[in-house]
Amino acid sequence: MENKRNLGYLIFLWALLVAAVVAMATEHRPFERTKGINGLEKIIIHDRRGRSFEVYLYGGQVSSWKNEHGEELLVMSSKAIFDPPTPIRGGIPILFPQYSNTGPLPSHGFVRNRFWEIDTNPPQLPSSSSYVAWVDLILRSSQDDLKIWPHKFEYRLRIHLGPEGDLTLTSRIKNIDVKPFNFTMALHPYFSVSDISEIQVEGLQNLNYLDQQKNRARFTDHDKAITFKSQLDRIYLSTPNEIRIVDNKKKKTIVVYKEGQVDSVVWNPWEKKVVDLGAEDYRRFVTVESAAIEKPITVKPGEEWKGILQMTVVPSS
Repeated sequence: MENKRNLGYLIFLWALLVAAVVAMATEHRPFERTKGINGLEKIIIHDRRGRSFEVYLYGGQVSSWKNEHGEELLVMSSKAIFDPPTPIRGGIPILFPQYSNTGPLPSHGFVRNRFWEIDTNPPQLPSSSSYVAWVDLILRSSQDDLKIWPHKFEYRLRIHLGPEGDLTLTSRIKNIDVKPFNFTMALHPYFSVSDISEIQVEGLQNLNYLDQQKNRARFTDHDKAITFKSQLDRIYLSTPNEIRIVDNKKKKTIVVYKEGQVDSVVWNPWEKKVVDLGAEDYRRFVTVESAAIEKPITVKPGEEWKGILQMTVVPSS
């Protein structure tokens, strides 16, 4: 009888331990909703190890991503304008439903100029979730949006930190209209680097690209890696899911992983004047975007498209 009682007690303790571990692994720590620059609302998310990200509700735009040492992994322009309807320069802008100015909409679409909301009815987390800290946002098409793009949609955005401090943006775009629609898009992260002349982008060798400095003329990149000595603005087509940014000076590699978007954009303006970008800001960042540009994505009524952008920083060998 005593042995059975001891066994039952051990099983009880084991169940408590398992429950505690599961709770720690899946805990959604409370986020801080506060005022950012010019009084614009933003959300600040921290995990247990001090890693964090910040996102403005204006544009649904991530403006900060820090590791456990407090090092900033993204760049905001020193001349960023936090004054709607001007888009915010830096962080991770969302370009939808049109990339660039190749269609009837404003350049890079309009969702980066809209106020998003916290999603109170988000998709359930997967049962095997390794999410550490996250926030769910949503943008629904307004009557003003329908005047310039006559398609009803819901754009759900989940932003979360993983167990290794990786940052993931999961986009879900649902067609709630009665007819199909097409869109082009990109997520446009400004990655922090030691110096643009000290880095290289790997994983795009022997791929075709459209040179946006030459009216999107098509070329093939035969170089082993992309290095920067002047302005570069290229749309790489049918790219692998993983691209690497190697920062030799900081001895780190930024791994950019994507799903659902077949193209990638690599951009740095160098000394080209950009109104809301500081004269020396170009030295501190590179953008490697997950994108769908050459072949627009089609979403049928009632259906949903899903895309993932995951960013991880690892030591370079």
